[in-house]
Amino acid sequence: MPKNYTRVQTVISFLFLFLTPLALAKAISSYQNPFNFLENPLIWIGLIAFGLVVLAKEMLTITGVAKIEKAEMIKAGINPEEVDHWAWAKKLINKWTEAKAIEEEGEIVLDHNYDGIKELDNNLPPWWVYMFYATIIFAVVYLVKYEMMGAPNQDMEYAQSVAQAKRELAAFRSTSKEAIIDAETVTILTDESDLNRGKAVYNLNCAACHIADGGGGIGPNLTDEYWILGGGIKNVFTTITNGGRDGKGMVAWGKTLKPKDIQKVASYIMGMQGTTPAKPKPPQGELYKDETQEVKEEIIEQVKDSVQ
Repeated sequence: MPKNYTRVQTVISFLFLFLTPLALAKAISSYQNPFNFLENPLIWIGLIAFGLVVLAKEMLTITGVAKIEKAEMIKAGINPEEVDHWAWAKKLINKWTEAKAIEEEGEIVLDHNYDGIKELDNNLPPWWVYMFYATIIFAVVYLVKYEMMGAPNQDMEYAQSVAQAKRELAAFRSTSKEAIIDAETVTILTDESDLNRGKAVYNLNCAACHIADGGGGIGPNLTDEYWILGGGIKNVFTTITNGGRDGKGMVAWGKTLKPKDIQKVASYIMGMQGTTPAKPKPPQGELYKDETQEVKEEIIEQVKDSVQ
């Protein structure tokens, strides 16, 4: 009966350890976010339960083996209490440190003696020596690979990663139904609904420092042609997103506002150009002239010259 019970227990244990991982793998693959505890708590319950069962089984196995070893020692006339179970660890430590026992220090004592303080001629620990050799090998491999064979270093790998990210972003933009808005792709919006949304965002977040009519308060005047960090929709979008000057500029609204809303409020601010606020603040920064406008003026002049 005990043998049959042991066999049945072994079969059940094998089936559990073999089939449970398959069931968990099937369950994990059937969910979109399997490891989200709030969405799929049963996955985590199953994993934890499986881990606890395996741990309990191993603990029982270790305990059983220890009892068998103890019984064998008693049968052989050895007292289990006198056996040093950590002898293997002590032997390993001694091998990797080559430390001498106190009673053996007389073999390595030197003639140096100062006020009773003696010096021992200990060898360098093998673990330290091997690590030193490993650093030499690493230095040689590094020198040959990166300095002589021209393998990509960190700067090159960074440049390659950035280039790859740009290619992936360009591919995504070409297939995405919704355009990605950033400082490179942002354009001025002229639709009334977009400008109304921009005005609402401005009044809520910007008017406290720039005044509702854009004349400037704590922040600079937004109605003149002078800009501290550059004018134009791209510069204004970048300034709103990343914030003003370090230590004394406005906060980075890119952490709070969505790119769409930043585009709308930037477009609304661009619409303030040339308006007359009630109490305009003196100009700050440098006079900014849109580069596209310069190009247009240049083309017009060329056309006039060609006609004449």
